[in-house]
Amino acid sequence: MKHLLLATFFCMAATFGFAQEKARKSPHVTADSKDIKVVYGQPSKKGRVIFGTLEPWGKVWRTGADEATEITFKKDVVFGGKPVKAGTYTFFSIPDAKTWTVILNGKLGQWGAYDYEKNKGEDVVSVKVPRETLKTPVEKLTFTLPGNAVVFEWDDTKVSVPVK
Repeated sequence: MKHLLLATFFCMAATFGFAQEKARKSPHVTADSKDIKVVYGQPSKKGRVIFGTLEPWGKVWRTGADEATEITFKKDVVFGGKPVKAGTYTFFSIPDAKTWTVILNGKLGQWGAYDYEKNKGEDVVSVKVPRETLKTPVEKLTFTLPGNAVVFEWDDTKVSVPVK
């Protein structure tokens, strides 16, 4: 009887642990167009100063919440002036007050940017693009795909990478 109770306890604990592991604070959202799809965790501003504080200048960011953002190109493209083959990539960025670096990395399934340095050798492309300061803050990180760019906005920042 004692063994049955212990077994039951461990099963319940394991189930509770897995349920907690799957709980997310940010919703996961997909931006999808004919040629590009972006899947990302969508954090909220919640009154915080995001760039330069929560997400420091000069440090690699997963460009979302939870798992690193993934971008899929359904055909070969020119991303920020550089050729990229059709496929799925992890999407990172390095925030800066004036110019952002946007990185596509071939290692999928990364959690956050914690292992980025270890996987840096799998970078496919790195492009620098200007940061636009928004007059009205955006509450939730939002990716849009207007047809000629990959655009993301959050807090007082807008970043646009041209795509052909």
